Amino acid sequence: MTLTLGHFLSLGAMLFALSVVGIFLNRKNLIVLLMAIELMLLAVNTNFVAFSHYLGDLHGQIFVFFILTVAAAESAIGLAILVLLFRSRSSINVDELDSLKG
Repeated sequence: MTLTLGHFLSLGAMLFALSVVGIFLNRKNLIVLLMAIELMLLAVNTNFVAFSHYLGDLHGQIFVFFILTVAAAESAIGLAILVLLFRSRSSINVDELDSLKG
C-alpha cells in the first residue's frame, strides 16, 4: 500500500480538527491553548509538505521552514508572557486574566 496525497490531507484535516476542538473545549488553560495553536500550524505544515511533494516543487517546503521559524518565536514569546503572568497572578486561568482588558 502506498501513501497518496489523500492520506496526508486527511491526516492534516484530523490534526486541524483536533486543534480546533482543543481550542473550543479548553478555554481556561493558556498552555493548552498555545499547544492547540501549535498543532494547528503543524496540520497546515503537513498539507504544505504533502502538496509540495505531490507537485514536485520545493516552494511549499521552504514556506514550512518560515512558518516553523515564526511558530518557534511565537512559542518563546508566549511562554515568556505566560511565566510573567503566573509570577504576578499565581494562576494561568484565562478567566482570571480579565483585568488585562483595556
